Amino acid sequence: MQPRNPWQAMSRPGYVLSPWPWRAAGYLLTGALTGAAVLVGAVVSLVAGGVLALALVGLPLLLGTALAGLPVARLERWRLRLVDRDPAADPHSTPAGPGLRAWLTTRLRERATWRELGHTLLFAGLLWPVDALALMAGLLAPAVVTATPLLMATAGGGEEAKILKLWTVTTWPSAAGAALLGLLLFAPGAYLLGVAAGARAGLTRLLLVPREAELGARVTELTRSRARLVDAFEAERRRIERDLHDGAQQRLVALTMTLGLARLDAPPGPLADRLAQAHDEAGRALRELRELIHGIHPQVLADYGLGAAVADAADRSAVPVDVDLDLAARLPTPVEAAAYFVVCEALANVARHSGASRARVGGGHRDGRLLLEVRDDGRGGARAGEGSGLTGLADRVAVLDGRLTLSSPVGGPTLLRVEIPCAPCSP
Repeated sequence: MQPRNPWQAMSRPGYVLSPWPWRAAGYLLTGALTGAAVLVGAVVSLVAGGVLALALVGLPLLLGTALAGLPVARLERWRLRLVDRDPAADPHSTPAGPGLRAWLTTRLRERATWRELGHTLLFAGLLWPVDALALMAGLLAPAVVTATPLLMATAGGGEEAKILKLWTVTTWPSAAGAALLGLLLFAPGAYLLGVAAGARAGLTRLLLVPREAELGARVTELTRSRARLVDAFEAERRRIERDLHDGAQQRLVALTMTLGLARLDAPPGPLADRLAQAHDEAGRALRELRELIHGIHPQVLADYGLGAAVADAADRSAVPVDVDLDLAARLPTPVEAAAYFVVCEALANVARHSGASRARVGGGHRDGRLLLEVRDDGRGGARAGEGSGLTGLADRVAVLDGRLTLSSPVGGPTLLRVEIPCAPCSP
């Protein structure tokens, strides 16, 4: 896994030879240059706006100064990409309407605007000199020390060289030793650049990327990854169903037919009895395999949709079931699969535990949501998580941003309700 920021990069071997020290140096260099430009621009704008304010001409300049944090913050969020791979979300909301007035009203009422202005003032007054000092100490100073022989040969006329204006070198062996020392200083300098850039980026993220924006971005990514997992799960289940149907089931059918033919040709006796027993066992195995395939993903669900699959499950239920589903169109495959298996599990629980004489499955698609209700007239007292098998189904529905609720007072009736947000598939 690739490091996402200087802190992760510095915790791994090979940091000095990786691109991260140069990324940190680029971040600090652009920060120093941008901060100096912001300082000059802010001073000029404030002075000009203050002088011209009496003539009302300077008011737009003062307003522009107050909103200067917006472009600076946008640039800072873009610069974060140099040393921080995590996306920096824009905290600003969309204006309520078109036009400059709606935009100004929205921006002036947002806390993010004033937080960005505070960051801009801090950036122009304090942060960019710190960036420049860290860049000089971590990169420029080792480079100057390493270049001592070059300085001695050029500026010093071959006789002397002043290193960082702190000491003077007058011999070539001393110049070579200084160059070697400069090369060694690049290693701690790289870590100094990483620490400065990491701290600087962390402060910028703290001021310009609110926690709620980060959480929103993470929730969005988790939702997308969860949807991808659901799709992958459905695809894998379809593959297993296809392999069982086209492979193992066909082999069992061939085996059953072969045993049946051998049973007809065998003379009466122990061999015929054994063949009859094997033929019956193969038939039972084939029936169980067909039930297993049907349980993985029934063909009627894939071909005709949720309504037909629920009607088929109701016909196979041990308890009489009335079905009243209003589904005018097909729904997304994960939604249909989850809803179908919830109904099957609920009907199985009704047959095993409720003592009901009748059940009902109703619902439909309304207001952008699939609603399913499974009701029975049994003894009640059912609890999710107490061996009912509904806990896993609730998790499966939750993956689709749905909700499963159970009402089962002692004495009945029991009502299982499922709501899943979804849109009908286009024909």
